[in-house]
Amino acid sequence: MNRPLTSQQWKSGIAAWLGWMFDGLDMHLYTLVAAPFVAQLISATSTTDPQVGRYASIIQAAFLLGWALGGGFFGYLGDRFGRARTLSLTVLTYAAFTGLSVFAHTWWQLMILRFLAALGIGGEWAVGASLLAETWPKHWRPWIAAVLQSGVNIGILCAVLANHLLANAPPRFIFLVGVLPALLVFWIRRAVPEPAEWHAARVGAQNKSPGVGELFRGETRQITVWVMLVCGISLTAHWAFMFWYGMHLRNLPDVVGWSNADKNHLVNTAMFWIIGSSIAGNFFSGWIARLIGYRATIAWTFAAYFLAMLGAYGVARNHTALLWWFPVIGFCQGVFALFTMYLPPLFPTLLRTTGAGFCYNIGRIAAAFGTVFFGLFSKVGDHRMVLLYAGFLFVPAAALAFQMPRAKD
Repeated sequence: MNRPLTSQQWKSGIAAWLGWMFDGLDMHLYTLVAAPFVAQLISATSTTDPQVGRYASIIQAAFLLGWALGGGFFGYLGDRFGRARTLSLTVLTYAAFTGLSVFAHTWWQLMILRFLAALGIGGEWAVGASLLAETWPKHWRPWIAAVLQSGVNIGILCAVLANHLLANAPPRFIFLVGVLPALLVFWIRRAVPEPAEWHAARVGAQNKSPGVGELFRGETRQITVWVMLVCGISLTAHWAFMFWYGMHLRNLPDVVGWSNADKNHLVNTAMFWIIGSSIAGNFFSGWIARLIGYRATIAWTFAAYFLAMLGAYGVARNHTALLWWFPVIGFCQGVFALFTMYLPPLFPTLLRTTGAGFCYNIGRIAAAFGTVFFGLFSKVGDHRMVLLYAGFLFVPAAALAFQMPRAKD
């Protein structure tokens, strides 16, 4: 018989969901204005200037690198000092440095600020996922994963709305919206308790926390290796798409002559279709996972993601044709919701945020390299081949997913 959720469970769920929503907001403010903002910072005359794509991809690579390091760093703090306390630190970090991005006047200043903001975004994922894995009932986990990932999606839609409302303002002003998450911290520190499971584990370990090296010892080593491989490959492909598709749209032959406001509207529309369908994909993935398990669902959805990328970018398409493919791609992105509740229980309690944060977010390092590497295949003003080549990475990701461990619950 299922018991009703307690006040502590509801508070933990709301805190994690809001943290993830603001994660989505702050992580995608840059991708929406990358081309026009970087063009201003390097004094380029047009967003089709190859220097724009090069520097914009370097900034995004720094962001993904910070995301990876933040996942490991704040994951360790979460295991050592507590989930709720560390959650507050992650939110403050990404809110502060996203807001400070408005003052960037060179591309390298923006790169540093995006790197520092990403430390908090990467940490929030690991801490929020572990907080819910330790407080909510196991039978809720696939649905919790879908709801949490939907928080990210709604945050991205909020970023799209902000970009729409500020379409006629200088691109830098959009980063001021990223300060809003800081207000969440006051409520988290007052209302969200630490999980009883974490307290019990700390007492049992006599307040000694295992280090990152424990991820590569004993039975945990195999878990760490397989999860790192799958996350590294799949996130490289995913983030290559999320960064380059907007650049590709802005520079299509039938779009390149449009005004900046019209280009912004097109990118916003595309993001709306991608993220809106991704929300549906979150819940569909959760439903399928309850039937066939996490591993099989992840593997088959990666295969579908590859086919969607092949369909969209296998041949040259205009912006109207691409808009029909974006909902399919977005629906496949629902697969990443499953990692939220699948990964934390694979690791011991005092390695939970460290393990989940390190293994999932270490994929950002591969994605950081991939964002720049695939950009080398771009022709001036055309990034279709970047997107096509990136999509092929979902094939090995799907094959390797079957080698990941079964969920312990």
